[in-house]
Amino acid sequence: MPESNLAERSDRSEEQVSGAKVIAQALKTQNVEYMFGVVGIPVTEIAVAAQELGIRYIGMRNEQAACYAASAVGYLTGRPLIVIGGSSERSQETMGAFQEFPQVEACRLYSKFSARPSSIEAIPTVIEKAVRSSIYGRPGACYVDIPADFVTLQMNVNSIKYKECCMPPPVSMAETSAVCMAASVIRNARQPLLIIGKGAAYAHAEESIRKLVEQCKLPFLPTPMGKGVVPDNHPNCVSAARSRALQSADVIVLFGARLNWILHFGLPPRYQPDVKFIQVDICAEELGNNVRPAVTLLGDINAVTKQLLEQFDKTPWQYPPESKWWNTLREKMKDNEAASKELASKKSLPMNYYTVFYHVQEQLPRDCFVVSEGANTMDIGRTVLQNYLPRHRLDAGTFGTMGVGLGFAIAAALVAKDRNPGKRVICVEGDSAFGFSGMEVETICRYNLPIILLIVNNNGIYQGFDTDSWKEMLKCEDATTGAPPICLLPDSHYEQIMAAFGGKGYFVQTPEELQKSLRQTLEDTTKPSLINIMIEPQATRKAQVNIAKQKEGKASTPSLAPSRGLCKHF
Repeated sequence: MPESNLAERSDRSEEQVSGAKVIAQALKTQNVEYMFGVVGIPVTEIAVAAQELGIRYIGMRNEQAACYAASAVGYLTGRPLIVIGGSSERSQETMGAFQEFPQVEACRLYSKFSARPSSIEAIPTVIEKAVRSSIYGRPGACYVDIPADFVTLQMNVNSIKYKECCMPPPVSMAETSAVCMAASVIRNARQPLLIIGKGAAYAHAEESIRKLVEQCKLPFLPTPMGKGVVPDNHPNCVSAARSRALQSADVIVLFGARLNWILHFGLPPRYQPDVKFIQVDICAEELGNNVRPAVTLLGDINAVTKQLLEQFDKTPWQYPPESKWWNTLREKMKDNEAASKELASKKSLPMNYYTVFYHVQEQLPRDCFVVSEGANTMDIGRTVLQNYLPRHRLDAGTFGTMGVGLGFAIAAALVAKDRNPGKRVICVEGDSAFGFSGMEVETICRYNLPIILLIVNNNGIYQGFDTDSWKEMLKCEDATTGAPPICLLPDSHYEQIMAAFGGKGYFVQTPEELQKSLRQTLEDTTKPSLINIMIEPQATRKAQVNIAKQKEGKASTPSLAPSRGLCKHF
């Protein structure tokens, strides 16, 4: 063998690699594309090593927002959240080391997999298992703990064996007999309803579910993050008659939707006592929660939907489009849409939620991502702002966690920038919700992301006070004892935060100003924007019918913000 080759082999055998570079390479091998974080001792070197390998590192201002962004990227790309945390050095365990904490044990409660590699050599194996665990079965977060001394520890490069990228999740199908039974239950339904959940969006089941809807002429209702799997403007979408559809259906098919609080647990009085549920889910533990289902279909939602379609292909069937059930739903939709349009058409100032959202809806690009968080802002916005594409709506979801908005928007903007240049991200925030992660505006500007922030500002949490009422209250007593806990400082100029970091800010108070500012922000693709939209502090959603009260012959009335703390003459 030539001496030069021997020298090269000798050099290679003596080459050293740091733990940080091993971690980065292990992630790269598992096709990790994005990394979000707030660096510090001991993880800064990991971020640097990841960037050297082409992994996109996005430095956030808050660790919670970093996790929110990473989880949203996982939802959008199919590569769920892996949390990598630095921990104290092994030699200092039990000694009261800096930030010493049983991180692996704590994370086991909240993740699918939680482990600390026993050595540098074990890192690739642990990371491969974390990635595989996160995407197999019901997707979920996994945690990998990295001792501080591992990050800079040097090892011989030949001692590291990287694991090949894990295979895609296996596609499981439901039992044929269960599929046949489900098809039979649907055929015999008098008032059927499909509910399309986030799980259907994650499973990319849009084509098969839309085909089922159209082939069988079935009404459907999306959950918040199921919006867009079938377009919101589809004639079979009955979102505008949600309460009536849930309350009166006799057969409900759940596609990746859980019977939790969002769907009122599947229980009366929101549902018929004898309603038959057909559950389609990838997670066996979810089947039968709260209500005993008539049929359970365990498997990949897209694959199971195709199995159902096969049954209806063999023996064609359609639900009568002019049935009494369809007519009832259409009538209720018409009434509710008329009530919303009436609110939207009000000319009084300050504006209400419906006026704002109807003007926004008129200008939104059909292919934009819509991110939303807040109380009334999210709830009302969901009913007005339309989604036409799957996985294009991100909101607070099951946990109702405030603070997710800007992290989700950053994630959507990065994915859009890489895969669909020119696509916009519209992030609709309540003023209170914006406060949870408002400093991520700097992150948005630093990376010049195509995000338009809309802050629907009512000066409070749920409701607030106008400036004059606030000033009068302060004349009587101190804000700490007199101001209702739901109030925020009136007329706060959040748009100046965006301007401070180089973006464009707008303060709007009228429909005309809103239309003009939104048009300008959509035309300007060179920088992010924030539109601070002032609305009536006491604005609320249209009156909702309380079904329990309705059964007793009583209608509910919307609650107003408490007047505690105001002077007597108020």
